[in-house]
Amino acid sequence: MRIGELADRTAVSVRSLRYYETKGLLVPERGPGGQRVYDEAAVDRVRRIQQMYAAGLNSDTIGELLPCIHDVDGAPNATATPFLVDKLTEERVRIQQALDDLHRTSEVLDGVLRAAGGAPPNVGDDAHPPRRRSRR
Repeated sequence: MRIGELADRTAVSVRSLRYYETKGLLVPERGPGGQRVYDEAAVDRVRRIQQMYAAGLNSDTIGELLPCIHDVDGAPNATATPFLVDKLTEERVRIQQALDDLHRTSEVLDGVLRAAGGAPPNVGDDAHPPRRRSRR
């Protein structure tokens, strides 16, 4: 598939896909005339990259991690090095600290909502709290 189709299928911009290529995160084949051609596995690779960015990993760390996991299911493979294990352990601690901070912030917001006569939203519900109309 071409880069535009990959962008459409993954909801990632063509610009981002080109950036992934410059960082070595995504390696397309080249067709006649030098056009990028991606195989079906690129869809899973891009989705995995997006998940790692969402977790707060930077492109260098993602580049080190990608050879150690399977794109399709994210399962580990046996190519992790001790250095990578140490680095990923640090990242995991950082992510857990961020989650803890978000949890504390959420608790503070819940307290403010209760103090203001409101009720905290039910966590895990897909429903969004009702919007209040602005009074202009």
